[in-house]
Amino acid sequence: MGEQGKNFSIAQSLNLSLLSLRDATIAIIGLGLMGGSLALALRGRCAKIIAVDRDAHTRENARAIVDETSDDLARIASADVIILALPVRAIIAMLPRVGALAKPGAIVIDLGSTKRAIVQAMEQLPAPVQAIGGHPMCGKENSGFDAADANLFCDARFVLTPLARTSPQTLAFAQSLVESLGARAIILDAARHDRIVAAISHLPFALASALMQTANDHARDDDLVFELAASGFRDTSRLAASDVTMMLDILLTNRDNVAAMIRASARNLETLANAIERGDEIELRAMLDQIAEQRRAMFGGTRTNADERRANRKS
Repeated sequence: MGEQGKNFSIAQSLNLSLLSLRDATIAIIGLGLMGGSLALALRGRCAKIIAVDRDAHTRENARAIVDETSDDLARIASADVIILALPVRAIIAMLPRVGALAKPGAIVIDLGSTKRAIVQAMEQLPAPVQAIGGHPMCGKENSGFDAADANLFCDARFVLTPLARTSPQTLAFAQSLVESLGARAIILDAARHDRIVAAISHLPFALASALMQTANDHARDDDLVFELAASGFRDTSRLAASDVTMMLDILLTNRDNVAAMIRASARNLETLANAIERGDEIELRAMLDQIAEQRRAMFGGTRTNADERRANRKS
C-alpha cells in the first residue's frame, strides 16, 4: 500500500469522516487579527472554542467570545481541531509541541502567509495527527485582537494547501470550515501558492517600502516633500506601515520568490524609466494604456481619454 493509502487508512480508523464543525472543539493559538477574527466568526458554529495566547490583556478581552482562555498550550490536548494563527516562523517552531500534545485524530490547520516551510514542518507531525495548510487572503491595516472582525473572511479567497498525507476527510472538513466563514476555498500546492503571493502580496509591500525609502532620501534635501504628499502617495505607500515582524517572517520564508519578483519589477521600472528619459510618448502611451486597462478590468476605475478614443474607433 502506498503512503497516501496508509494515511487514508489511519484517517478512517480515527473516524475523521464523522467530525462536523458543529460538534468540534476548536483550539485557536494566537489571538491577533486573524485568530481573533476567527474566534468571532466561529462563535456559535462549533461546540467549544479554546483560545491560547500569552498576553493576559488579550485573554481577558477574549473571554466574552470564547469558552476558555489560557496561556498554557497543554489546553489544546482536548481539541478536535487546532488552528495556529501566528507568524510563519512561530508556527514552524510551535508545530513539534502541538504534535506532542494533540490527541489522535486531531486536525491541525495554520493561517500562515507562506506555505512551503509550514507544510514541510507539518509533514513531521505524528502519523495519527492530520494536518493541512491554510492562508486566508484578507487582512486589515491594523493588527491585534482589538482589530478583530467577525466578517473579515466574508467573500475572501482562502487557500488550502494539503500535504501528501492529508486525508480526503480532513480536506473536506477544512473546506466546510472555510465555507462557514463565508470564504471561498481554493486548493493549491504550497510551492505554487508561494510563487503567486510573492507577486500579488509580498512584492507590493516591498515596492511600498522602497517608495517610502526613496521619498525619505529625497526629503533629506527638501523639507517640503512630505508636506506636499497627498492621497496618491498615502495610498501607494500604505503597505509600508505593515507589521514588521510579520513581514520579516513572510519575506524570509519566501525569499527566493520575493527576490525574483523584486528583480522582475526593477526591470519593468528600468524599461519605464528609459522610455520616459527618451521622451518616447508612443511607447509610454501604449505601455500605460495597457496597464491601466488591465487594472480597470480587474477592479474598476475611471474611464479615460484612451478609453473614449477606442470606443469611438469601434463605433
